[in-house]
Amino acid sequence: MGDPVAEEFVATTYHGPMGAAAARELLDTALRDGIDTIDDAPPEMRALFEEFEKIPDWVEDDLIERGAACWRRWGYALGSVGNAGTMDTYTEGSLAVPLSLAGGYAGASALNRYLETSRWWLEVCRPGAILTPGSAARDISLKVRVMHVSVRARVARHDEWDSARWGLPISQAEMMLTLLGGSVGPGLGLYSVGFLTSPREIEALLHFNRYLGHLVGVRVDDIYPRTTADGIRLLYLFDATRAHDSGAAGAELVESFVPAFAPQPSMGTVGRVRARYHLAVQAGYTQLFMLPWNRRKYELPSPWPGLSLLLLRAPLTAIGEIARRFSPAIDERLQQGAVHRWQRWHRWQSGRRAEQ
Repeated sequence: MGDPVAEEFVATTYHGPMGAAAARELLDTALRDGIDTIDDAPPEMRALFEEFEKIPDWVEDDLIERGAACWRRWGYALGSVGNAGTMDTYTEGSLAVPLSLAGGYAGASALNRYLETSRWWLEVCRPGAILTPGSAARDISLKVRVMHVSVRARVARHDEWDSARWGLPISQAEMMLTLLGGSVGPGLGLYSVGFLTSPREIEALLHFNRYLGHLVGVRVDDIYPRTTADGIRLLYLFDATRAHDSGAAGAELVESFVPAFAPQPSMGTVGRVRARYHLAVQAGYTQLFMLPWNRRKYELPSPWPGLSLLLLRAPLTAIGEIARRFSPAIDERLQQGAVHRWQRWHRWQSGRRAEQ
């Protein structure tokens, strides 16, 4: 399944007589001023905003905030473990081929796409952001939802897409997999580098990601796991049913990502050292969070320098994790520090392109 409500909106506006440019402007106006300020808004647009703006009955504000706090505390590590875990899924054609055809996920542009995703992560985990009307977090989420519709439609028509084998591009099940990659996956996996996330916090992460899924068009009422155990079962199901059919598309995506962190010719000495550090750390995360038999299929930078850094830092991280349980002030400082470092890296890596 796809996202019927958003697909009707895109078909009527972006792909209809209105055209993409006017549809983008209309969407920006509705997000900025409210859908009720647009007298002649198409009914498909009103249906989309009604679904998007309605807070589901199951939402618990406290759980959402506790889940977002975990993302803030993990900071840069969230993106790193998410990348490594995602690269591990590129054995599958149903995941790798749409990204390859859409462009932007391989070669020189791979890092730019990661920076765009990082911007969304940073926005949605701000305190109260995803429940605040008009926030950047909500605006970006709806635009991601619309983007998925357009990519889904283009990929489905492409000669390289085998619908008999793979079904629908960016399907509900595959979008749900990304939500597990922001909750159960890192909640358990980041223990290896010192982040001690409790079972109750992982349950909060599931709730937080469930609402993120609601915003970006995932049918979270039907198929979304309610417990950590269900999340683990679904991750195991994915791993146990791999087809390993991505071929060259998967290799292209995996082998171009980590090298994208390498120093650029325009960088000075300090910048090159900083870039080499991030290259090493990203390679280290692939050693931790890609299955060894999958990782061996690809040509990737040596993981050992970065892995050594991560493991040496793990005890200090664990000490902070223990201390925060006894002091809300320490917990708050850890969150603020992690977000500050994450934002600082994002600004440096993006240069003047951050807002764009």
